[in-house]
Amino acid sequence: MRRIAFSGLMLCIIAAPSVNAASLYAGQSRAAAVCAQCHGIRTPSADAPFPPLAGRDAAYLQSALKQYRDKTRKSEIMNAIAGSLSDEDIVNVTLYYSRLKP
Repeated sequence: MRRIAFSGLMLCIIAAPSVNAASLYAGQSRAAAVCAQCHGIRTPSADAPFPPLAGRDAAYLQSALKQYRDKTRKSEIMNAIAGSLSDEDIVNVTLYYSRLKP
């Protein structure tokens, strides 16, 4: 029984980085498609009044995106954009942006 439990634990440890990498890749892809036009990747687009997201706290970004999606935080643009994001999209995008260095 211990051998099975140990094998299961090792599988989780080995698989964890690939799940994280998949989330980062999905976040990068979604950020490029949805967020980067205004917020950029490391810096906002030229002459844009939008804040950069690189290096921001993931929990803060998740909270803000969910508030925009639920329309408890008001912004016509962000309410529309965040409305198209699933919970998984929000986690992936915020994980990606939080790991970037500004």
